[in-house]
Amino acid sequence: LSICSKLCYAIGGAPNQVAGSAVAFFLQIYLLDIAHITPFHASLVLFVGKASGAVTDPVAGFFISKSRWTRIGRLMPWMLACTPFTVVCYFFMWYLPPFVSGRAAWYVTFNCLFQALTTLFQVPYSALTMFLSTDQKDRDSATAYRMTMEVLGTLIGAALQGQIVASAHVSHHCTVNPPGNTTDSWHDAPSIPDPSDIRSHQVKVYMIAAGVIGSVYILGIVILFLGVTEKDDPYALSSDRAIPFCKGLGLTVKHGPYVKLTAAFLLISTAVQLEQSNFVLFCTQASGLRNHFQYLVMTILVSAAVSVPFWQKILQRFGKKCAACGISWMIPFAVMLVTIPNLILAYLVAFVSGLSIAASLLLPWSMLPDVVDNFRLQNPHGKGQETIFYSSYVFFTKISAGIGLGISAAGLEFTGYKPGICRQSDGVILTLKILIGAVPGILIFMGLFILFFYPITEQNRKETKLALEELR
Repeated sequence: LSICSKLCYAIGGAPNQVAGSAVAFFLQIYLLDIAHITPFHASLVLFVGKASGAVTDPVAGFFISKSRWTRIGRLMPWMLACTPFTVVCYFFMWYLPPFVSGRAAWYVTFNCLFQALTTLFQVPYSALTMFLSTDQKDRDSATAYRMTMEVLGTLIGAALQGQIVASAHVSHHCTVNPPGNTTDSWHDAPSIPDPSDIRSHQVKVYMIAAGVIGSVYILGIVILFLGVTEKDDPYALSSDRAIPFCKGLGLTVKHGPYVKLTAAFLLISTAVQLEQSNFVLFCTQASGLRNHFQYLVMTILVSAAVSVPFWQKILQRFGKKCAACGISWMIPFAVMLVTIPNLILAYLVAFVSGLSIAASLLLPWSMLPDVVDNFRLQNPHGKGQETIFYSSYVFFTKISAGIGLGISAAGLEFTGYKPGICRQSDGVILTLKILIGAVPGILIFMGLFILFFYPITEQNRKETKLALEELR
């Protein structure tokens, strides 16, 4: 593969990460503090949106596996077709409707549509890795390019969204150190204007950010289409037949390496999602870092972006299972942050969290092609299983992340989160600390424990490569 092809392939996936980053870091605080819907309704928006995306995964895998080859490929038409609709749904997801009673239903609808459409893009895009080259090094290199660009996309999304909407969350009514004669009126003073005013500054900046990020989608798909050539199934003989979707799904969920990989990163990705979605709330509501949250988010993502090549070198030299240990680095620092909230420590936590997030993003997508190769070796005369593996993997991780986000938002509702006030109750602050420190740590340790039993080693990869070459 040429560097240009790998770069164009990587850029094509960046828009999904740009938008996903903005959603992960800012949608929950937007729903609570700008749209003024209850934490319970916010939890519904987050969970149902993730669930709709997850349900779309196997559906997308089914129809894509049935697709016929066209002049531009079998996967590329799906990515081209869904992009315009994705942009429209993304914009309306950040639009504040003039009505109040049905506002939660509005956000549930457009978040569901957006998540479903991004799935229709992500499944063929991620499966495209298998149709770029038959060489493991080429695929690993393309995956590293992709992860680097996707982390940069995550950085760009958080930076654009954070810088544009930062003024919507900086209140002139709240001070870090309130005066000595503080009364309950200070705690309940609204920190933002009434969101029913559609022309309010807060609403305008969020819509500007949505328009800017939406335009990135168009640029990304154009570069992907012009720079990447999809090859027909490079593994299959012309006499091979596609595995029926239901049969392939049954074989997939029984494949040992796939089950262990999916279970491990199901837990790890849920931990990362919890960290992302609650980090801004923690900074603004529980740690006195209201004026620094956008810079802390950028620190996380810059650290993640620059460390992807480092992790690629680590997994090449020491193996992928060994590199997975780096995911655990952020746990002790996160615990320190929630117990000793300090500005310098917050930036240190942000930097180390970025290193761990980069490893958690790179490793599953680098290991999944190895699982597909292993499956191919055991089922040498079937084809079309790539989209089944990728769609079902994304399905399971989205379901777990949706459950985690829904439970975290419901926890804020249970402990009495109130939008628009300067200081939350002690119960809300404790909940945010648990969601930032304890819960992700437990999930990451459980995921790494399962990954310890993942059977594909570097020696297995070499043997599989030689066997597939001989088969071809």
